[in-house]
Amino acid sequence: MAVTPEREDALDEYVDIDPAAAIATDDEHSLSIKEAFKRYPSSVFWAIAMSLTIVMEGYDTILIGSLFAYPSFVDKYGVYESNLGQKSITGAWQAGLINASSCGAVIGLIINGYVTEKFGHRIVTMTALVVMSAFIFITFFAPSIQVLTAGQVLVGIPWGIFAIMGSAYSSEVCPLALRGYLTSFVNICWVIGQFVAAGVLQGLVNNNTVWSFRIPFAIQWAWPIPLFILALLAPDSPWWLVRKGRLADAEKSIRKLSSGLTDTQVKQKLAMMVHTDKFEKAVQAESSYRDCFKGTNLRRTEIACMILSAQTLPGEAMCYSASYFFTQAGLPSADAYKLNLGSIALAFIATCLSWVLMTFFGRRTLLITGLGLLTLDLLVIGCLSYAAGSSAQWAQSALAMLWLGIYSATLGPQSFALAAEISATRLRSQTISLARNAYNVVNIVDNTVESYLINPTEANLKGKTAFFWFGLGVLTTTWAVFRLPETKNRTYEELDVLFERHIPAWKFSSAQIDVVAETEIIQAGEKGDKTQQIEFAEAV
Repeated sequence: MAVTPEREDALDEYVDIDPAAAIATDDEHSLSIKEAFKRYPSSVFWAIAMSLTIVMEGYDTILIGSLFAYPSFVDKYGVYESNLGQKSITGAWQAGLINASSCGAVIGLIINGYVTEKFGHRIVTMTALVVMSAFIFITFFAPSIQVLTAGQVLVGIPWGIFAIMGSAYSSEVCPLALRGYLTSFVNICWVIGQFVAAGVLQGLVNNNTVWSFRIPFAIQWAWPIPLFILALLAPDSPWWLVRKGRLADAEKSIRKLSSGLTDTQVKQKLAMMVHTDKFEKAVQAESSYRDCFKGTNLRRTEIACMILSAQTLPGEAMCYSASYFFTQAGLPSADAYKLNLGSIALAFIATCLSWVLMTFFGRRTLLITGLGLLTLDLLVIGCLSYAAGSSAQWAQSALAMLWLGIYSATLGPQSFALAAEISATRLRSQTISLARNAYNVVNIVDNTVESYLINPTEANLKGKTAFFWFGLGVLTTTWAVFRLPETKNRTYEELDVLFERHIPAWKFSSAQIDVVAETEIIQAGEKGDKTQQIEFAEAV
């Protein structure tokens, strides 16, 4: 969106930007976690509230994959396989059902990139909740696997909108000290949804009627009304209001999100947002999908897309919703569902542990370490496939649970946090939409491959499928070592400067920055000021 002269004047006249922005930046860095909770309790509450929409997506991700091991579901939607002597859902339809919501999410994410920046997080969330409530009727009453698949595509559209809304909103309403914790809270929401689904499935596994799987679908109607009310009452993001030129509303939003800030502190915080917005306009005036692939934004888009794709590359399709893997490894259905419930409980505890870890370690450290450990875990699972007996089957299942624990303590929450932080603020909705779509595309391919590798009517590799994901894990970890920067303890304007200076990924945490001085140099370079261009070149 091009900035009008009228808007430029409004920004300049509202506050003495440069010194106030510098003070606010220093204040962000000096703010402790304890003090941040005292100053911004409303920010914490609303970030959590707007992230709860992810619970619904987490619920469905484990629901569909787990139903393949559900006797009544297979009896309703499966076909008789003479070589097995029983009904089964073919690999093709397994892939179709698992990927259906991801296909819908691709559409929803593209829509999100356009409408969120135009209408704001609240309005888009409320609209998507209404649409989702209508689409659930299709999955609930689906008479055939074809209709069920179509319904999954349609409910995937609002889920695509929810997929990034929580982390994007949290990244814009939270202070620097709390940003990593609350942008990664979406992983907790995923786990809560999956835990609810696992509990529901465990409770209904012995029900042999169609209600054994229709009740889990019907439970999805429980979420929209309370979430709609929360979105209705939530404040708009002050960063979004600044980008729209609504400075008075942005100031009101800052006051609503904070507690005990003086008028001067509110103005300084607003000045920091305005200063960042002006700098990003000087570097890149527009804010469209196309601009995500221009200049330094291309590098930022690559990082966001890769780090979310990294969630699925090292074995998520095999280990994350592991009920079907447990049964194919040789465990009875009842034991498989108990293990799956235990896995989700472990994931919840591990995600809480991630908040402790991120206090002491940076995003880059946790992500690279997590990727390395996940890759090693897959190698051991694959090697155990050559051992005979139930002990090996239980060991593989235990390692699949360990994989989920490592993922939930490192890669899962940290990738959400980094993807929400890495983009320019003016391109946040578009960049996160692209990143999440990259995840969905990779996830569709991975789920399709996994369905064929593990299905007894296809490759039937069982635990040996881990070798395939091990190879992808090695490649992903190598990328992270050379391309993944550190975003912890960096304001958005500092990240802008680091990318404009083309700082290598491994030097982001140690680079020294004077934000106001360096943004002036970079802006002068953009405008063609020869003297300051020389200073900029020397700074680089």
